[in-house]
Amino acid sequence: VEAANADKAIKDADVMFYIGTYNSGAAKISMPVLNKSNVVMISPANTYMGLTKPGLGEANEPGVYRPTGKINYFRVVPADDIQGLAAAEWMAKLGAKSVYVLDDRGLYGKGVADVLVQKAPEKGVALLGREGVAPKAQEYRSLMTKIKALNPDFVFYGGTTQTNAGQLAKDMVAVGLQAKLMVPDGCYEKAFIEAAGAENVNGRVFVTFGGAPPDKLTGKGADFVKAYREKYKAEPEGYAVYGYVAAKTALDVLAKVA
Repeated sequence: VEAANADKAIKDADVMFYIGTYNSGAAKISMPVLNKSNVVMISPANTYMGLTKPGLGEANEPGVYRPTGKINYFRVVPADDIQGLAAAEWMAKLGAKSVYVLDDRGLYGKGVADVLVQKAPEKGVALLGREGVAPKAQEYRSLMTKIKALNPDFVFYGGTTQTNAGQLAKDMVAVGLQAKLMVPDGCYEKAFIEAAGAENVNGRVFVTFGGAPPDKLTGKGADFVKAYREKYKAEPEGYAVYGYVAAKTALDVLAKVA
């Protein structure tokens, strides 16, 4: 789907900017395609380090996404090297002494989990285990039972709502695993609470996010939240303001060069 989206954009001569993507795995597909066609890409939500930071991803990143040698991709959100460290520090501040780390085997999920695995011991949080899970599995009760026997203070899941974070939260409760669950910004949305069930997340789940919640924004951020509420009669989710900033950046650039 992402390849088709990028193809559609480059075939339209009027397209000057590509706002996206939400997921880093999708960005990996469209970045080199748009680079070859000189279309500027601005992401509101990609946090995988290798998309822009040499030495923090795979050996050939980010060069592999820039076949022309030019830089056409930009993002307005902090990357996972910052988020993974923050997660480790937060666990330590919450009194955690141990963590079991899971990930969805995807570019984003594994990336943020890798940073957590590296940083947690430095913050005094012992790593009891690490494994990837099938992101479309029906349930994870046997896995949670195995983790329960280790009695970690936290389970960390590098993944998103769409890669079954809600089911993991449900199954932790179902088997009586008392550990708290920490998830990254890919779960910072109402859909995660709905998937997990509010009764399974209240007081048990902690979410890291590269920014402030809408009601904590000030200045221009507060103006955006007010305008959003008036227009859509709803609360903006975490990445709404980043989407706005990505588009505003494009328009500001266009005004300067056109």
